[in-house]
Amino acid sequence: MTTTTTTTTTLYSWWGFMYGLMMGSLIWKCGSCFEFEHSQPLPLQDWNNNVTFKAAAAFAPPLVVGLTLVNAAASKGAVCLDGSLPGYHIHRGYGSGANSWLIQLEGGGWCNSITKCVFSKKTRHGSSHYMEKQIPFEGILSNKAEENPDFYNWNRVKVRYCDGGSFSGDSQNEAAQLYFRGQRIWSAVMEDLMSKGMRYANQALLSGCSAGGFSIYTTLRRIPAFISKNSQSQVSQLDISGWRTLRYMFAGVVRLQGMQKNLPRGCAKRFNPIMCFFPQRLIASVRTPLFLVNTAYDTWQIQVSLAPASADHHGYWNGCRKNYARCTESQISFLQGFRNQMLYAVKGFSRLKKNGLFINSCFAHCQTERQDTWFSPGSPHIKSKGIAESVGNWYF
Repeated sequence: MTTTTTTTTTLYSWWGFMYGLMMGSLIWKCGSCFEFEHSQPLPLQDWNNNVTFKAAAAFAPPLVVGLTLVNAAASKGAVCLDGSLPGYHIHRGYGSGANSWLIQLEGGGWCNSITKCVFSKKTRHGSSHYMEKQIPFEGILSNKAEENPDFYNWNRVKVRYCDGGSFSGDSQNEAAQLYFRGQRIWSAVMEDLMSKGMRYANQALLSGCSAGGFSIYTTLRRIPAFISKNSQSQVSQLDISGWRTLRYMFAGVVRLQGMQKNLPRGCAKRFNPIMCFFPQRLIASVRTPLFLVNTAYDTWQIQVSLAPASADHHGYWNGCRKNYARCTESQISFLQGFRNQMLYAVKGFSRLKKNGLFINSCFAHCQTERQDTWFSPGSPHIKSKGIAESVGNWYF
């Protein structure tokens, strides 16, 4: 078996999901050359509400792929929050891609308290009983060469997310009947895929969106040696009230799921273990090549950790959260400060020739799973290159 040393990040971006905080002026090109394209942010665009483009885009109906449950997982305790079986969707590769594998990790946020996890276990992010039995494969998962030129004929897998902790926990709460078994789920899914041909892979790419992109950092030490990665990032940043909402959220996840023992030892010795759950700390121990796809104005992070309703006591950000065109000058300045912090956080990462980045200035989230942002005539471009082309150039 030949092995590769390539890896992808979040395409969830550094958000981690696995798709996070830094997208605007750092770019990667030519496989090893990093440069700053802009010293100022690009014009802001709300890709989530780009109605004009969506209406004009004439994409063919996507391939729909069924859910596969991992039946052997139960005996290993590899179960979702509610104790149900984990699962994934797979579409087989062919031709030149018959022995190539792309693993996409689903996102879905985190549950950082018993109350939230009890709620989650009655949703698709906590139980396979609520998962869609079929899902469309679009963007990086598309089976059409005109939509996904580099990976369309690979074995493409979407791993469902149902542990609430980025495949990183290994504990349980008997009183609430909650199972935090992310690590076991990851191992069980990998074993199942190896039995279905992945052990013969000659090249592979691990990718993720949002919390799935974040999972890449936490699973790197537990994957077959031949897999390379693609992920997302997140940065610890003060919210509009001066509180660290994201740090508080991650603290709950780490403690609830007993992750302290699973975090990189080198990081845990230097920092509070909670800080070692942030990608900019985790990434220091990663040796595999990574590619970050992220927007500098990630909509999830704006809504949930930078300007959440809980921090906006007087409703000052209501209009901006609902329509970014209505953000005031001071609000845009705050968001640009967030962008600058993200770019600073990836400076060291960007100096390594094995890594790559695509950081744009759209209001968006999970750009690799959407056809309109992954590869289309109107998708985000930096110096005439879109996301799909940039990732492909870096990988190959």
